[in-house]
Amino acid sequence: MSSVVRVTGAWTGLLTDWLDHEQLPAPDLRAALGRWAPEDAMPMAVWQDLLARAVALRPQQPAPALAMGALVQPRHVGVLGYLVVASNTLGEAMLAYQRYERLFYGVALADIHIEADQAEIRWPRQPESFGHHDSMAIAALITFLRRQVDEAPPPTRVSFVNPAPADARERPAYEAFFGCPVDFDATHTAVRFPLAYLAIRMPHSDPGLRALLDRQAQALLLALPDSDALDRALQQVMLHLLPEAAATLPRAARELHVSVRTLQRRLEARGLSWQQLLDRTREQLARQYLADRSLTLGDIALLLGFSEQSAFTRAFRRWTGSTPARARRGLRPTP
Repeated sequence: MSSVVRVTGAWTGLLTDWLDHEQLPAPDLRAALGRWAPEDAMPMAVWQDLLARAVALRPQQPAPALAMGALVQPRHVGVLGYLVVASNTLGEAMLAYQRYERLFYGVALADIHIEADQAEIRWPRQPESFGHHDSMAIAALITFLRRQVDEAPPPTRVSFVNPAPADARERPAYEAFFGCPVDFDATHTAVRFPLAYLAIRMPHSDPGLRALLDRQAQALLLALPDSDALDRALQQVMLHLLPEAAATLPRAARELHVSVRTLQRRLEARGLSWQQLLDRTREQLARQYLADRSLTLGDIALLLGFSEQSAFTRAFRRWTGSTPARARRGLRPTP
């Protein structure tokens, strides 16, 4: 599995921000990072090398990878970060992370396990150790959630498959950072926390998320012009269901608390079938997303509820007579 694992190119911005924070010139490393655009897929081996070079710049600092992860922002993890922030509760955020993890890594790695009063999100041991990356990634995950949730309690326990650090100063640094016991040489890299933690509400406060949702709303207004209260509610339902690949007529009717036949009549009154509405909504959203260069075509396909990029390409050609890639080349990027 490790041969296909990669990271999103947006992740390089986190390392660049750390270099700025530490006031490290590191021209060679900065040049290497600058070769990767946010929409690129960076091989894990390349990322591991860049990260090791950065860690080597602070040999006296215990666990510098934790300090790197502590600088995380949604933009560093691409659309996955915005999908997590958009969740209503921490539990939904965890499920969103699990569902869309492949936007970041190219594959789905995480599992969520619940036992008694504890929940655990964990990643299996890989044939090739991810070393500093695991430390940075878990530090980023915990920091990300702390910033989104007021007075978030610490995890119950954090575990790493990596060997215990040789530097005696590092284990206390890990436990101080996470606020809980930390294990090494574990069977999984994992974060465990009380089950009640999943009910904590997310505050929806990120400006980047608002910008993304604004673009979605603008596209939906084009899909349903002159909308009334029911139409606006349907717009919100579509936004919620499309990324979950659950945009069906029965599911939309259930979300709106109306019968399938009532929703059908409402659409027929506007001269629309459900499929026409779905196609129109997806097309308008696709045009908005294609103007955002931070979103890859794979990202857009998932956001629109397609199982794979090729299905999105076929649908877009049917709607417009062109391909998404060709349409993107003719669009002006979003500011």
